Amino acid sequence: MISFWEREALVHYDTIVVGGGIIGLSAAIALRELHPTRSVLLLERGLLPTGASTKNAGFACYGSLTEVVSDLGRNTADNVLAVMEKRLRGLRLLRSRLGAEAMGYEEYGGYELMFDKEMSCLDRIGEVNELLAPVFGPNYFVVRSDLAYQFGFNTHEVRAIVGAPMEGQIHTGKTMRSLARFAAERGVEIRTGADVLSIDETEREVTIAVRASGGQSTLTAGRVAVCTNSWMSAMLPGICVKPGRGQVLVTQPIPDLRFKGVFHFDEGFYYFRNVGNRVLFGGGRNMAFDEEETHEFAVTERIQSELERLLRDVILPDTAWEIDMRWAGIMGFSDTRLPIVQKTSERIAVGFGCNGMGVALGSLVGQETASLIYE
Repeated sequence: MISFWEREALVHYDTIVVGGGIIGLSAAIALRELHPTRSVLLLERGLLPTGASTKNAGFACYGSLTEVVSDLGRNTADNVLAVMEKRLRGLRLLRSRLGAEAMGYEEYGGYELMFDKEMSCLDRIGEVNELLAPVFGPNYFVVRSDLAYQFGFNTHEVRAIVGAPMEGQIHTGKTMRSLARFAAERGVEIRTGADVLSIDETEREVTIAVRASGGQSTLTAGRVAVCTNSWMSAMLPGICVKPGRGQVLVTQPIPDLRFKGVFHFDEGFYYFRNVGNRVLFGGGRNMAFDEEETHEFAVTERIQSELERLLRDVILPDTAWEIDMRWAGIMGFSDTRLPIVQKTSERIAVGFGCNGMGVALGSLVGQETASLIYE
């Protein structure tokens, strides 16, 4: 039961955005910029943005050499180049809105560790650099074999290192706090703890059933943008996005840590970076794709043990370290590994673009969703 006051001012909006991660907040911001007289409400089911946006590893990156080679096996060269260009534009948009300090942005460069099984990819570095040259300039990927020893890695395992100098890293918590503040300052209303149960469209409006602390409520809007990452398919079954759990650990501070930057290996399935003088290390879902296709926020002994082994034997073989924290986030993946921005009906649009690259893609995908919703 609602009051007169609630009915008059709190249950109907011109636009409702479902999902409070990077894409949802970016879509809400863009809607206010494009349509400053329209009201915008953003709904987030968790107290914090639930999914990946506050649980990711904070990689402001575009993709490693072996990832690009893998993507060329499933998509055309034009599609691969287009997505890389979107990642670059998306990160620039996020930085232009918030500034480097508010994001905790640092640009130490990106690197990929090459093991025996990846060495054949070095034969394609010229081809890949030529493909990416229109976006990143010539010779974006550079072989830096000297760095394996300099960074203290196990040189019996790490055969070569490929550098990508434009990559950086962010403080995920600071970024999301700043982005939410940026949205609120522009007139976006944000409600957390609002679990959307259903979305139903009529000829006149869209009805959203929401479960919150006070019970179940109904909201209405003229337009709705669904930006819920891997939860999208549950709300809109016609959109195929599968969850992929990413497990992470972070060490206690390590005196005299020998590397800074963001690092990848095994087609990006493993990733690590410095956080000050700590090491954050995540990945391993390729060990158990079926088990990690889940919405359960939990870590598993099998994957965490493998992360510890790689940390001990490959990344920090001559260094003492202790684990400080472990956690998991839920990413979303489309079948094509391409972004999805489309209208599913006259009044509902969806925005999805993560595929493990939400930091880079999220802002642009949100903007594209906002541009589409009133067409």
